[in-house]
Amino acid sequence: MGTISGRDATGAVPGPATGGSRLGGYAPLRDYAVIGDGRTAALVARDGSVDWLGLPDLDSPAVFGAVLDAARGGRFTLAPSVPYQSERRYLPGTNVLETTFRTSTGTVRVTDALTLHDETTLAPMRELLRRVEGLSGSVPLHWSVQPRFGYGTHHTRIARRAMVPVATAGRDALAVCAWDAGEPTCTGDAVSGDFALAAGRCALLAMPFAHQEPLVLPTRSDCEARLDATCAAWRNWAHDRLYTGRWQQAVMRSLLALKLLVYAPSGAVAAAVTASLPEEIGGERNWDYRFSWVRDSAFTLAAFLRLGCPAEAHAYFWWLMHASQQTHPRLNVLYRLDGGHRTPEKTLPWEGYRGSGPVRTGNAAARQVQLDTYGELMQTAWQYAHAMGGLDGDVAHRLAELADLVCTVWKEPDAGIWEVRSPPRHFTQSKMMCWVALDRAADLAERGMIPSRHLGRWHAARDEITGFVEGRCFSPRRDSYVRAADGDDLDAAVLLGHLYGYGGDGHRMRATISTLDRHLRHGPHVDRYSGEDGLAGGEGAFLACSFWLAESLARTGDLPRAIALMDELTGLANDVGLYSEETDPATGDFLGNLPQGLSHLALISAACAITAAGKDTAR
Repeated sequence: MGTISGRDATGAVPGPATGGSRLGGYAPLRDYAVIGDGRTAALVARDGSVDWLGLPDLDSPAVFGAVLDAARGGRFTLAPSVPYQSERRYLPGTNVLETTFRTSTGTVRVTDALTLHDETTLAPMRELLRRVEGLSGSVPLHWSVQPRFGYGTHHTRIARRAMVPVATAGRDALAVCAWDAGEPTCTGDAVSGDFALAAGRCALLAMPFAHQEPLVLPTRSDCEARLDATCAAWRNWAHDRLYTGRWQQAVMRSLLALKLLVYAPSGAVAAAVTASLPEEIGGERNWDYRFSWVRDSAFTLAAFLRLGCPAEAHAYFWWLMHASQQTHPRLNVLYRLDGGHRTPEKTLPWEGYRGSGPVRTGNAAARQVQLDTYGELMQTAWQYAHAMGGLDGDVAHRLAELADLVCTVWKEPDAGIWEVRSPPRHFTQSKMMCWVALDRAADLAERGMIPSRHLGRWHAARDEITGFVEGRCFSPRRDSYVRAADGDDLDAAVLLGHLYGYGGDGHRMRATISTLDRHLRHGPHVDRYSGEDGLAGGEGAFLACSFWLAESLARTGDLPRAIALMDELTGLANDVGLYSEETDPATGDFLGNLPQGLSHLALISAACAITAAGKDTAR
């Protein structure tokens, strides 16, 4: 394989891949790119296989799930039928993927998109398009669509309608439309085809989908027009975003990835596209992340506001207010994308990525008590109020009631930000975020934005929290705030207390940053915490923690080290600029769900903070 030169729109260097590089049928998680349409999203591997797609929505059962079961999960493959090398990129300023396959006989380019369309024309409910262009010579190709409705639990029937293969199960249907891509063959529960593409020729595959509504069979010209319009719509959206600081390409790719996690019908932002990808190969830490976590809310709103996305900020804030109303005054850890709060955890009869079972859908963490969520939500409301100049009256009263609740619940033990499944403890970061909740509530009250009748109580409780944290959550021996009261374990999450302005001892926080840098950091990788968590096995390095450390270094004046760490971290993205939840420090392999919203949010936050610190230093 030769070296591929040049950079794509993310700033990442595209690298070559050789066909057939899977292990036991599984592609490396680094090999995945994501495409989406604001309602659902798909993972596309470097070898041209779509291995994950929930339909009709992001949190719906997967119709393609081969990333979690190579034999039974289903996929949509498209690649040369002879040995090849591949390289890829996102078309600049878009979430449209372009993969180039080079063979000994010629070269072809595949463009993949989940199309966007307006409401004025008849179009499929969802539509996956795959355009193949011949660039040189002639290349033989093979494609296969293997749908597995309902995570493979529903029986699939395939028949032809108007000569087009259509797969159905219950009220779901998808068609396989092929133009100049060979005659589709229906065999069992799959549709496939073979064709050769010469230079200057173009083939098109379309997979329209319908759920509880008529299936629209599109024309080729309509598909081509929608693909072009999708590229234009993404470019127009990206053009209006605002960021000109360091690591611009990485920030913009992170923002585009974040946009794919926005569920357009409600404004909710999912934590990731996928479910149950392991934090350790062969381990049990496999969780469904297709929900919206309150813990991500402050970073999310800040990113939208900083980077010129007011519509997304407004929609997300009001979704959050709607969802949290369902459980007011208590907060759930997470909510469904439609605002619901019931997320029962179930296990699928799949083997899991590279044998990493169990495969879970739903998330039992929703039932946990995580006190830091109150600080995250209040910080989010505080940011929104300052940006918009005020709050709705009903929301203002609810926030005041939330602050009243924090005055009581901060004294309780909880599960903490990391959602451990060990007994509840008095986690330091949870207490710090309760302090943030009361501090932001007090500020809003003093500005007349929320009722102030209990302001004195909020001040008193905030001071009590300070006393608790400073008295029981700092270890002189470790010279650091520790993971939980009266303990000695370290926790990178206390960096969030610093980033959100916890008002404790500034010297202690600087010492903590130094201690975490020495003991939890390994190169650019930062572990989440030390100590037990009630789960078997281990995990990789949590990428968001590394970005939190970089931002903390910048905020405490160590700009050179912050920049150096960020330079390393931007090099950890895959070839199209995406990040998973974790990486294996030894190999650089991706671990956990992807693309991980919190990783990209933490990158944006750190880049903005370091750029601002650099401007302040220059003054």
